[in-house]
Amino acid sequence: MGKKTKSIVAVVVLFLAVLVEGLSQATSMIGKEVAVLVHLKNGEEYDVSTARLIQYGEKLFSAKWTIQEGEGRPNVKGMPTGPRLSDSSQSLVFPRNFNRISGPDSNSCRGCHNDPFEGGGGDRATLVFVLGQRFDFATFDHNDGLPTEGAIAEDGQFVTLQSIANERKTIGMNGSGFIEMLARQMTNDLIVIRDSLKPGQTKVLVSKGISFGVLSRGIDGSWNTSRVEGLPAPSLTTTTADSRPSLLILPFSQAGGTVSLRQFTNNAFAQHFGMQSEERFGIGVDEDGDGFMNELTRADITAATIYQATLPVPGRVISDDPEVERAMQIGEQRFRQIGCSLCHVPRLPLLAKGWMYSEPGPYNPAGNLQMGEAAPIYVDLTSDELPGPRLKPDANGIVWVPAFTDLKLHDITSGSNDPNREPLDQNQTVGSAGFFAGNTKFLTRKLWGVGNSGPYMHHGKFTTMREAILAHSGEGLQSREAFQRLSPYERDCLIEFLKTLQILPPGTRALITNPEGQAKSWQATN
Repeated sequence: MGKKTKSIVAVVVLFLAVLVEGLSQATSMIGKEVAVLVHLKNGEEYDVSTARLIQYGEKLFSAKWTIQEGEGRPNVKGMPTGPRLSDSSQSLVFPRNFNRISGPDSNSCRGCHNDPFEGGGGDRATLVFVLGQRFDFATFDHNDGLPTEGAIAEDGQFVTLQSIANERKTIGMNGSGFIEMLARQMTNDLIVIRDSLKPGQTKVLVSKGISFGVLSRGIDGSWNTSRVEGLPAPSLTTTTADSRPSLLILPFSQAGGTVSLRQFTNNAFAQHFGMQSEERFGIGVDEDGDGFMNELTRADITAATIYQATLPVPGRVISDDPEVERAMQIGEQRFRQIGCSLCHVPRLPLLAKGWMYSEPGPYNPAGNLQMGEAAPIYVDLTSDELPGPRLKPDANGIVWVPAFTDLKLHDITSGSNDPNREPLDQNQTVGSAGFFAGNTKFLTRKLWGVGNSGPYMHHGKFTTMREAILAHSGEGLQSREAFQRLSPYERDCLIEFLKTLQILPPGTRALITNPEGQAKSWQATN
């Protein structure tokens, strides 16, 4: 038999094998009730176009998971590493398979991230009870005496609805790829300053014009982070001269608890649905005891992460009414003049092609795919091939990200009795005194998209932006008082300015439009 004949036979055999496998698979799927029929196999993420990868990621984001593909976590809690239930005899199976406070609490990512469009935020109905997932099944039953089973916290105290968790509004993911890249560059800047610090020296930590306070070293080489500002406690941890503070900027979670979209994705799938990823829980491992292994592949998580990273950035909607447009301009002036822009920095620069998003990122913690464990995938966040609108480099090769944030933590509460204070501090060790001391520090809200992303504040209990402004105390007190000193018309103008910052309808290409979606020029006044 000649080489050509052998080649033809080989192709026919391969075709028949694929055909048989496909028919077998089709037959095996008859009667199945699953959201995703075929998952990406590890390695296949490199063989498809970015557009196809995003399309598949969106499918995972909108999938309504079922128990026939691994939904649910009968034997584990929803914490990042999935510890076993406190009471192993009470599995989280029907009727304990869903719990609004301790989870699993949803069927899909889109179930909460849908307002005003898929990938956005949600209203009060979709709020998250952060840290409620450390309980097996929240019941508030005082006959239940087992800590973190249903009613008693780690300190032995009975919990209430107000103390069991931190109520957090679901926030939008739009533009999050640019946000992560800003955080990566800023973290790198802080690390460079840290690594240049010799024993006995003190240096200011600054990146992109944002000051994070002062870092010092003792003569013995020890690290002093007492004057560092705006970073979460885990980023400042240091025990010896050889134990340098990481200085990580954590741009996700409203109290700065998550370093990357990938970590966010792994956490969310496990907590909210009980869908466990291979990279977090192991290949060939049924950690949650639901009878399924490899529920989400490495390639799945990459696709879901890149889908979120490439969501369109928010833009602006400018009225065609000259009187309203003038009010918007005055409002932007006052926003700057009364100091709001000191924390809600209107724009931050991405330099040196920092808009080339890479997955995995450089700062992923263990339990998430890390650099060196797989070949990176790069996506140009400015590409016109991605869903619009898109940010573009200026003439100096800088992409300005108009997110209205400084990516710092700020205390904007008035003290221990402020109702905006949270009962638990997610950046302290669970169960510690610091954990139960509560939280008053929140990431500066990214205001891009705020105009159509209510309700407001971290808890989503304010129905208007005005209420959220008037709730600012602590580090935000001076700006709030300055807002109150404005004339009624000027305050209304500032609100009109904030209303321009919107998530635009799918398919929009221009960053600035009129209410009908037509491109419009806009010149902000200083």
